[in-house]
Amino acid sequence: MKSWLRGAVLASALALPLGGCFTTTLTHGHVISPDTVQDVQIGSSREQVELVLGSPSTTSRLEGDAYYYISQVTETTAFLPPEVVEQRVVAVYFDEEGFVRDVGFYSLEDGKVVDILTRKTRTGGADYGFLTQILRGAQNPSLGL
Repeated sequence: MKSWLRGAVLASALALPLGGCFTTTLTHGHVISPDTVQDVQIGSSREQVELVLGSPSTTSRLEGDAYYYISQVTETTAFLPPEVVEQRVVAVYFDEEGFVRDVGFYSLEDGKVVDILTRKTRTGGADYGFLTQILRGAQNPSLGL
């Protein structure tokens, strides 16, 4: 009986590390197929774009209006932090009258990873607090402080 119990404990101990090695894939945001995007023609109105693609993930008013449809695919393995494996952004640019002037397609290779949950893009360099930035700037004579 003891050898059976010893064998069960050994099997459980060996299977425990393998039990946590699973990968979870999650998709966030607007997943838009290329066929659907082809329905958006140059000269379409904002309303037509919203009927075809839905409400945008975000908009921009810089250099004319733009709608952005963002999607990300993340993979999480066991207890490791999520890793972005795919990111797509469909950008629809409007002219001054509100009609489509251009449509852009961007992927992970085209830019920085955007954290959709907090809606923040990581900046280059370290993230320092306000007081630390002031003190570090006072120590740097090239800044003229």
